[in-house]
Amino acid sequence: MRILGIDPGIAIVGFGFVDKQGSKVVPVQYGCIQTEAHTPEEERLLHVYEGMKQLIDKYKPDAVALEKLFFNRNVTTAMAVSQARGVLVLAAVQSGLPVAEYTPMQVKQAIVGYGKAEKKQVQEMVRMFLKLQVVPKPDDVADALAVAICHAHSYTLNSKLNEVLRR
Repeated sequence: MRILGIDPGIAIVGFGFVDKQGSKVVPVQYGCIQTEAHTPEEERLLHVYEGMKQLIDKYKPDAVALEKLFFNRNVTTAMAVSQARGVLVLAAVQSGLPVAEYTPMQVKQAIVGYGKAEKKQVQEMVRMFLKLQVVPKPDDVADALAVAICHAHSYTLNSKLNEVLRR
């Protein structure tokens, strides 16, 4: 199963493709889509959408996992990121992919085992899980990979639970 993890943003969209192979999670490709500051917002959204569609078409994931948005300060930023998130979900749904969402706390719990873990702890665990030489940069990329790993673990658990419930 190939999973696309996404850390939504308007300036930087982190993405990470991983393959779930039995109990292992293997990195396929990761990086970010960046948009230029001072570019009209509609052009930035188009760039994010088109970039994600190209990635989906190239790497053909079976599922998409996104980090749920959490903002407590800047409403302007929250609106722009929400719009970017919308075009990312649209790209996935148009491609016929199921979309799962995880809160930052759920991702931290799945990766570190503690829902209030520090960002650096999560990044180091991503590096270790995927057997990478260095923590992926920028942070948005490591966050996207963490979301993908979280989904790989959650999907397995949820599949087993559904199997038991169907009996």
